[in-house]
Amino acid sequence: MSHRCLQVCTAVPSEEAAGRLARCVVEARLAAAVQVVGPVRSTYWWGGTIHSATEWLCIGKTTDSRFQELRALIAAHHPYEVPEISATPISHGSRDYLAWIVQEASGAAASRPKGE
Repeated sequence: MSHRCLQVCTAVPSEEAAGRLARCVVEARLAAAVQVVGPVRSTYWWGGTIHSATEWLCIGKTTDSRFQELRALIAAHHPYEVPEISATPISHGSRDYLAWIVQEASGAAASRPKGE
């Protein structure tokens, strides 16, 4: 496959924020899908002290050719001053699934996957 697929992660402070961000990303066709996982408990350094918070993790499926646009959209709509926006290559996956990510995150209207 000529396009490398990625999982892009960010965490937000509420389920509602996660739903809004997921919808925005998918509507912009910058990701084929966004899974929302949560609540999760995060412990982190901020402002010189350790904090703990409940967050919701958003995991988007996209291609590296769409990553910069996706990163910019997440940053523009994210409630945090310094949001996590990390990407991990999908090194293995079914050919049909990876092709679906490429098709749906292409930025153009595309057909639905089998079964929908």
